[in-house]
Amino acid sequence: MAQKKKVRLSDIAAKLNISTVTVSKALADKEGVGDELRQEIKEIAEQMGYHIKKSAVPSSAITKTSGTGNIGILIPSRFFSPNVSFYWHIFNTLSTELLNRGYYSIMELLSKEDEEAMSLPRLISDNKVDGLIILGQTSDAYLEELNTKYQSFILFDFYSAKQSYDSVSNDDYFCSYLMTKYVISQGHKKVRFVGNFGATTSISDRFMGFQRAMLEHKLSCSSDDIINDRDENGSLIKINLPPAKNMPTAFVCNCDETASNLITALEEKGYKVPQDISVTGFDNYLPKKQTSVELTTVYIKPKDSTRMAAELIISKITGQPYIKGRHLVSGSLVIRNSVKNLS
Repeated sequence: MAQKKKVRLSDIAAKLNISTVTVSKALADKEGVGDELRQEIKEIAEQMGYHIKKSAVPSSAITKTSGTGNIGILIPSRFFSPNVSFYWHIFNTLSTELLNRGYYSIMELLSKEDEEAMSLPRLISDNKVDGLIILGQTSDAYLEELNTKYQSFILFDFYSAKQSYDSVSNDDYFCSYLMTKYVISQGHKKVRFVGNFGATTSISDRFMGFQRAMLEHKLSCSSDDIINDRDENGSLIKINLPPAKNMPTAFVCNCDETASNLITALEEKGYKVPQDISVTGFDNYLPKKQTSVELTTVYIKPKDSTRMAAELIISKITGQPYIKGRHLVSGSLVIRNSVKNLS
């Protein structure tokens, strides 16, 4: 006998030609849905065999039971570069995904001072949102303090090694591993990683993927050989190139912006890319042509990760079943002409 298909909120929404968010709010007895429509949704849900749960107690005394229809996006201010911001691009894509699901997004920048003072985001303390997406790495101490007062949040583009918070991040380790293997396949044996290990979980994982590929090919690889691209606060700094006698034939950079800065530094010293030195990036995001060559990089579709983040936070705040913990989004290599074949 075939097992009866489980009824989902999206099935009820399709039946009534309304949004899943409207169905969720009606079944949870939240504001934003008229009494007549609410009753109709409940009746259809029962007819379809959907089990209506009683409204859950809010995860925090701060959270409103009525709901605002807003999702907060908290971004540490150090991730906003004056020239290019990958996180601004991600915020716009994420806002679209949330809007498609019936939620508006509100951005707040987290200053270094507020993070160190363990200050609760204003959009939480002022009851402006139903849930929070933290985009860009914050300290574990800040997350622990936030979690004592407000649990309706997820992490995006990073994770915590100390606590199993719900998160969405790229498969940085494996993608960097693939990129480094590609560089090695082009005949490069002297390769160095550019990125401040420990600045973010993304950079750490990208270095570990780089290291694995190097070690598999029995090539020299040490954390002492890492070239820093940012300071202890995560702000980008001028890249110090190694002396000519120690210059590698290729650099694997933790992001495209760093790769662009590195190419500028190399050209200022008289090197040509890729004729003299090869360079790769990560993210496939440079809004303007900032390099003299087309950059070989890693592409992880922003829509894939933002869609996953939007679905995860909405499931969490509406009480829908979801897989807790860390969610990974995979990517692929984009081969252009910034890597010279030495074979």
